[in-house]
Amino acid sequence: MNSNQHKPLNILVVDDSAVVREVMTAVLSQEPGFNVVVAGDPFIAIGKMKNQRPDVIILDLEMPRMDGLTFLRKIVREDSLPVIICSALTGA
Repeated sequence: MNSNQHKPLNILVVDDSAVVREVMTAVLSQEPGFNVVVAGDPFIAIGKMKNQRPDVIILDLEMPRMDGLTFLRKIVREDSLPVIICSALTGA
């Protein structure tokens, strides 16, 4: 493998909004070497993570069934993955 060829960066986008998932996929997929996988909630994300470990997770905080912070606490106990919080939730 030459120095210009790198392993693709596997990104998991976890957000209950189909529009957000579509937009994130469209934007991130423009970058060469980014492999984007999406999940509509943390339970789906856990299943996908069993099949392929992501290199980074982009995570919404407000989701039904399991909120993003609960999911974040669960995954960091098991693996020290980098997580980017991307949420409209504010403290205002």
